[in-house]
Amino acid sequence: MVNILMCSLKKAAALLAAVTVLGGCVYNSKVSIRPEQLQHHRFVLESVNGHAVKSGDKLLELSFGENMHVYGNMCNTFMGDGALSLGELKVKNLAMTGRLCTDSQLNTLDAAVSKMLRNGAQVDLTENQLTLATASDSLVYKLADLMH
Repeated sequence: MVNILMCSLKKAAALLAAVTVLGGCVYNSKVSIRPEQLQHHRFVLESVNGHAVKSGDKLLELSFGENMHVYGNMCNTFMGDGALSLGELKVKNLAMTGRLCTDSQLNTLDAAVSKMLRNGAQVDLTENQLTLATASDSLVYKLADLMH
């Protein structure tokens, strides 16, 4: 009887150890995106703060080139050298054309994306969906294709 109890305790301890080890492998509180997951990809804006974007014939894009060079457009076009750190994208030396659009939504988006990229935005890439988020804004893009 004692042998059966000891055997059961050993099995329970082994099972508990295995669950603890496997649980440590699966759980990661901060999953960071890598530059190679974005480079040479082009994304098209689908929604802003949960609302679908209606841009007419113009695609609102965000592209990542070699060495994390970021290029995109809302009303204005913008570009700069991006850097990823702990899941945050920042674009140093962000340059943007300075025209005023007749579409007030695009003017608002210009300001939001400029602030987001200059100050840093959390990046999430899930399947074909890219999300850039700050405390005040969330932009959701869909993968369009690879850049050539």
